[in-house]
Amino acid sequence: MRWIGIDPGLRTTGFGIIDVDGQQLRYVASGTIQSGDPSKGLPERLGTLYVGITEVLDQYHPEAAAIEEVFLNVNPRSTLMLGQARGAVIAALVAAKLPVAEYSALRVKQSIVGTGRAAKAQMQDMIKRLLRLNRAPGTDASDALGVAICAAHHFKG
Repeated sequence: MRWIGIDPGLRTTGFGIIDVDGQQLRYVASGTIQSGDPSKGLPERLGTLYVGITEVLDQYHPEAAAIEEVFLNVNPRSTLMLGQARGAVIAALVAAKLPVAEYSALRVKQSIVGTGRAAKAQMQDMIKRLLRLNRAPGTDASDALGVAICAAHHFKG
Protein backbone atom coordinates (compact mmCIF):
# COMPACT_ATOMS: atom_id res chain seq x y z
CA MET A 1 0.00 0.00 0.00
CA ARG A 2 1.29 3.48 -0.81
CA TRP A 3 0.91 6.13 1.89
CA ILE A 4 1.43 9.87 1.81
CA GLY A 5 2.18 11.53 5.12
CA ILE A 6 1.76 15.26 5.56
CA ASP A 7 3.33 17.64 8.08
CA PRO A 8 1.18 20.75 7.48
CA GLY A 9 2.44 24.30 7.80
CA LEU A 10 1.47 27.62 6.29
CA ARG A 11 5.00 28.50 5.18
CA THR A 12 6.28 24.97 4.58
CA THR A 13 4.29 21.76 4.29
CA GLY A 14 6.28 18.55 4.33
CA PHE A 15 5.26 15.42 2.46
CA GLY A 16 6.58 11.89 2.55
CA ILE A 17 5.60 8.88 0.48
CA ILE A 18 6.28 5.28 1.39
CA ASP A 19 5.27 1.87 0.11
CA VAL A 20 4.29 -0.70 2.72
CA ASP A 21 4.26 -4.44 2.15
CA GLY A 22 3.55 -6.26 5.41
CA GLN A 23 6.27 -5.05 7.78
CA GLN A 24 8.50 -3.85 4.93
CA LEU A 25 8.76 -0.09 4.42
CA ARG A 26 10.19 1.42 1.24
CA TYR A 27 10.98 5.08 0.71
CA VAL A 28 9.43 6.54 -2.45
CA ALA A 29 9.79 10.33 -2.17
CA SER A 30 9.71 13.28 0.19
CA GLY A 31 9.96 17.03 0.06
CA THR A 32 8.31 20.29 0.91
CA ILE A 33 5.78 22.64 -0.59
CA GLN A 34 6.39 26.33 0.01
CA SER A 35 3.31 28.56 0.14
CA GLY A 36 5.24 31.54 -1.13
CA ASP A 37 5.96 35.05 0.05
CA PRO A 38 4.22 35.85 3.36
CA SER A 39 3.22 39.23 1.89
CA LYS A 40 0.85 37.37 -0.46
CA GLY A 41 -2.72 37.10 0.70
CA LEU A 42 -3.75 34.10 2.77
CA PRO A 43 -6.17 32.73 0.15
CA GLU A 44 -3.39 32.69 -2.48
CA ARG A 45 -0.99 30.92 -0.12
CA LEU A 46 -3.63 28.31 0.78
CA GLY A 47 -4.30 27.82 -2.93
CA THR A 48 -0.59 27.22 -3.49
CA LEU A 49 -0.62 24.46 -0.85
CA TYR A 50 -3.73 22.87 -2.38
CA VAL A 51 -2.19 22.86 -5.86
CA GLY A 52 1.16 21.61 -4.54
CA ILE A 53 -0.41 18.65 -2.76
CA THR A 54 -2.53 17.89 -5.84
CA GLU A 55 0.61 17.79 -8.00
CA VAL A 56 2.33 15.39 -5.55
CA LEU A 57 -0.77 13.14 -5.57
CA ASP A 58 -0.87 13.16 -9.38
CA GLN A 59 2.81 12.21 -9.55
CA TYR A 60 2.93 9.43 -6.92
CA HIS A 61 -0.66 8.07 -6.72
CA PRO A 62 -0.86 7.19 -3.02
CA GLU A 63 -3.72 4.95 -1.87
CA ALA A 64 -4.13 6.51 1.58
CA ALA A 65 -3.11 9.65 3.41
CA ALA A 66 -2.19 10.63 6.95
CA ILE A 67 -1.80 14.12 8.35
CA GLU A 68 -0.52 15.50 11.60
CA GLU A 69 -3.17 17.06 13.84
CA VAL A 70 -2.96 20.71 14.85
CA PHE A 71 -1.59 21.33 18.32
CA LEU A 72 -2.67 24.37 20.31
CA ASN A 73 -0.04 27.05 20.12
CA VAL A 74 0.60 29.85 22.61
CA ASN A 75 -0.35 32.27 19.83
CA PRO A 76 -4.02 31.78 18.79
CA ARG A 77 -3.38 33.47 15.43
CA SER A 78 -0.63 30.96 14.61
CA THR A 79 -2.90 28.07 15.55
CA LEU A 80 -5.66 29.45 13.33
CA MET A 81 -3.27 29.93 10.38
CA LEU A 82 -1.92 26.38 10.78
CA GLY A 83 -5.47 25.05 10.92
CA GLN A 84 -6.30 26.81 7.66
CA ALA A 85 -3.20 25.38 5.96
CA ARG A 86 -4.14 21.95 7.24
CA GLY A 87 -7.67 22.44 5.88
CA ALA A 88 -6.34 23.27 2.41
CA VAL A 89 -4.23 20.11 2.44
CA ILE A 90 -7.10 17.93 3.68
CA ALA A 91 -9.35 19.38 0.97
CA ALA A 92 -6.82 18.31 -1.68
CA LEU A 93 -6.59 14.80 -0.18
CA VAL A 94 -10.37 14.40 0.02
CA ALA A 95 -10.84 15.80 -3.50
CA ALA A 96 -8.51 13.00 -4.66
CA LYS A 97 -10.84 10.53 -2.86
CA LEU A 98 -8.14 9.35 -0.44
CA PRO A 99 -8.96 8.05 3.02
CA VAL A 100 -7.34 10.41 5.53
CA ALA A 101 -6.03 9.36 8.95
CA GLU A 102 -5.04 11.92 11.56
CA TYR A 103 -2.37 11.54 14.23
CA SER A 104 -1.04 13.80 16.97
CA ALA A 105 2.63 14.75 16.94
CA LEU A 106 2.95 12.90 20.25
CA ARG A 107 1.61 9.66 18.75
CA VAL A 108 3.84 9.97 15.68
CA LYS A 109 6.95 10.50 17.83
CA GLN A 110 6.01 7.58 20.10
CA SER A 111 5.51 5.36 17.06
CA ILE A 112 8.84 6.28 15.46
CA VAL A 113 11.23 7.01 18.33
CA GLY A 114 9.47 5.46 21.32
CA THR A 115 8.90 8.72 23.20
CA GLY A 116 6.49 11.57 22.58
CA ARG A 117 9.16 14.08 23.57
CA ALA A 118 11.60 13.15 20.81
CA ALA A 119 13.64 15.98 19.29
CA LYS A 120 13.62 16.75 15.56
CA ALA A 121 17.12 15.26 15.19
CA GLN A 122 15.98 11.99 16.82
CA MET A 123 13.05 11.78 14.40
CA GLN A 124 15.33 12.41 11.43
CA ASP A 125 17.78 9.74 12.57
CA MET A 126 15.08 7.11 13.07
CA ILE A 127 13.45 7.91 9.72
CA LYS A 128 16.85 7.48 8.08
CA ARG A 129 17.28 4.10 9.81
CA LEU A 130 13.75 2.79 9.27
CA LEU A 131 13.80 3.63 5.56
CA ARG A 132 17.47 2.70 5.08
CA LEU A 133 18.41 6.09 3.59
CA ASN A 134 21.93 7.39 3.00
CA ARG A 135 21.03 10.68 4.66
CA ALA A 136 18.12 12.03 6.62
CA PRO A 137 15.59 14.20 4.81
CA GLY A 138 14.98 17.74 6.11
CA THR A 139 12.90 18.17 9.26
CA ASP A 140 9.55 18.83 7.54
CA ALA A 141 9.98 15.91 5.13
CA SER A 142 11.17 13.63 7.97
CA ASP A 143 8.15 14.56 10.06
CA ALA A 144 5.87 13.80 7.10
CA LEU A 145 7.55 10.43 6.55
CA GLY A 146 7.05 9.76 10.26
CA VAL A 147 3.32 10.45 9.88
CA ALA A 148 3.16 8.00 6.97
CA ILE A 149 5.03 5.31 8.91
CA CYS A 150 2.82 5.86 11.98
CA ALA A 151 -0.27 5.47 9.80
CA ALA A 152 1.10 2.30 8.20
CA HIS A 153 1.76 0.82 11.67
CA HIS A 154 -1.76 1.64 12.89
CA PHE A 155 -3.67 0.83 9.70
CA LYS A 156 -6.40 -1.76 10.14
CA GLY A 157 -7.24 -2.85 6.63
